[in-house]
Amino acid sequence: MSGKPINSEQVKIYMEARAKRTSQKKASAQSGISERSGRRIEKGELQPSGKKKRHWRTREDPFGKVWDDEIVPLLEKESDLSPITLFEVLQKKYPGEYQDSKLRTFQRRVHKWKALQGSDREVMFRQEQLVGRMGLSDFTKFKNDVITISGVIFNHILYHFRLAFSGWCSVKVVHGGESYTALAEGLQDALQRLGGSPREHRSDSLSAAFKNLKKEAVEDATDRYLQLCSHYGMVASRNNRGKGHENGSIESPHGHLKNRIHQALLLRGSCDFETVAEYEKFLSVIVAIINRNKKDKVEEEHKYLQPLPLHRTVDYTEKVVRVSTSSTIRVNSVLYTVPSRLIGERLRVHIYDNRLDIYLGSTYTETLPRVFCRSDGKRVRQVDYRHVITSLERKPQAFRFSQLRDDLLPNATYKAMWELIDRNQDSRKACKTMVGILALANRENCEQELGNVLEKLLKNKTAPNLYELQKRFASSQLPTPSIDIEQHSAAGYDDLLTISDYSKEVH
Repeated sequence: MSGKPINSEQVKIYMEARAKRTSQKKASAQSGISERSGRRIEKGELQPSGKKKRHWRTREDPFGKVWDDEIVPLLEKESDLSPITLFEVLQKKYPGEYQDSKLRTFQRRVHKWKALQGSDREVMFRQEQLVGRMGLSDFTKFKNDVITISGVIFNHILYHFRLAFSGWCSVKVVHGGESYTALAEGLQDALQRLGGSPREHRSDSLSAAFKNLKKEAVEDATDRYLQLCSHYGMVASRNNRGKGHENGSIESPHGHLKNRIHQALLLRGSCDFETVAEYEKFLSVIVAIINRNKKDKVEEEHKYLQPLPLHRTVDYTEKVVRVSTSSTIRVNSVLYTVPSRLIGERLRVHIYDNRLDIYLGSTYTETLPRVFCRSDGKRVRQVDYRHVITSLERKPQAFRFSQLRDDLLPNATYKAMWELIDRNQDSRKACKTMVGILALANRENCEQELGNVLEKLLKNKTAPNLYELQKRFASSQLPTPSIDIEQHSAAGYDDLLTISDYSKEVH
């Protein structure tokens, strides 16, 4: 049409019509242009009109007065300065002149200057992953959901091992924080499941594991890490501190793993587990699915893995402690009770991530669950009444003012029962009753069943009768034995008398 520019939509309609072998006249009519314009379109002489990109300003530059004299010198001196920092400098120097509405314009201006005249930026070099070459380890926190064990928040992190080529992975629940022990346990568990070891192992800098260690301890842990890798024929390497992308083959999979866990928890409908073992089994199912989906690559990588040594290497730290007269030991600022028969002995403690193995000389003695210091600095104890109850039963009055009194009570039910007994009975009887209950739980191995009885009594606000409890639980454990008696014949006694008379005659 005369006087109106041809747009791209008209050109499109015309060319589609011509593609269907429509005549120029009819195609031109359909697109609203003249036949002459149609012929020019087909010859490429006529292009649709469009807005030309302008390269000029339509308004005054709001930063023209300060850009070259004040902003550029600051950027040339320190190119890492952020736009918001520079903008706040202007706002402070020129009050009321640079409102927040101009911030976005200023950010674009700074971004463009850095792209054209700023310093070179760090380049990420994508690595070619070779079969059987590298395994990677890292720790990660699971923040998507709050995991609870029997209703109590379970503070933990996850150790994650992964093969760079195939993506085969292993996950271990770590009860404490990052440590060499957690790394050694998790890595050896992973290699045992895998059935071989790669040629190189990479971890992060373990800065969190070394945070509170002295220089000598850090050097010792570093040497042990090198020995661990050497034991499995792996070259040990670490990425530089703060350079997470150097561990990129596991940093990104962290997110995928945690998303899978989150989705599995949504399907499960609950983040609460009865035991830690149940939670670990839940994670193992997720990991098994991940590895099954990579079966082809895993089988290919298995051909290039190194054989495992015959035995695991040391994956614990060791400490020698003496048992106090209170039947306690102190390990890493945490107080633990041990069986009273060990009082005065020097014990070797093998410290794992989730347990302590106790040895007297070379003889294994006991395993204790490991606990960790609290972040608020409050003292932490791991007390088991069964370790000291025999002695406490002989002197029950020591219970009332014992420093370990509240810790000796195994759970909230027993604690609530002590409060009820203490309110309703005199001091001597209250101590004797509570200690007798603990002794009964230990002797008859009925802590849970006895706790259920105490819970019913608490609902009725009734103090227990120790004699009745002893009678109830002891009788069920001590059935009356059945004795078979064989009556001898009287003739046997006559024979015995005859032998006796003969013996006298001989003498």
